Amino acid sequence: MTDTELLGIGFTSRRTRDRLVRRLADAGIVDQRVLDAIAETPRHIFVDEALAHRAYEDTALPIGHGQTISQPYVVARMTQALIEHGIPERVLEIGTGCGYQTAILARLIPRVYSVERIAPLLERARERLRRLRVTNVQLKHADGTLGWPHKGPFGGILAAAAPRSVPEGLLEQLAEGGHLIIPVGSPAGSGDTQELLRLRRSPTGYERERLEQVRFVPLLSGTTP
Repeated sequence: MTDTELLGIGFTSRRTRDRLVRRLADAGIVDQRVLDAIAETPRHIFVDEALAHRAYEDTALPIGHGQTISQPYVVARMTQALIEHGIPERVLEIGTGCGYQTAILARLIPRVYSVERIAPLLERARERLRRLRVTNVQLKHADGTLGWPHKGPFGGILAAAAPRSVPEGLLEQLAEGGHLIIPVGSPAGSGDTQELLRLRRSPTGYERERLEQVRFVPLLSGTTP
């Protein structure tokens, strides 16, 4: 990937990227670390070339296999919620997808572990992260509802898909004092809303905070070759 491809031109230029960052700030993203990570990460390389001209719109876009790259505001909001009380040393991401959220996390977190159930998406994400020279991420083709037990416990867990209820396995892999950021609710399009939650593990249990309403693809069990 050439420097020109990474920097972008026209609808994918740094100026266009900076306009997106200003919109996110106006929408309530106040953590400058998150805004800087958004500004430095070329979202256009994580979508199909035919959609590159829309990469810096504040909207979700299809990435194939019934999945989407999340809306930039949602990526920023979840990341901000994850690091608001301190930068975790190790974070687990559930749902690598195209790798965009992974790349944002990698700019902020020392060690990122990410699992994806759909093998072709994972391989494309792996290639994009390699081209960006991201070296602090480990990827795994696995059932996201099970997390990554052998790499836990994690100071933070971020889920990019919505279960109907919080998987017990993810709670068990959260370190004491750690935060789990996860959308929970019925599948998008069912008529019900999903809630973005932040759960903190305390010595006596889990503290739950509702952040806002969101729309995510469902978190499914199993894997797809």
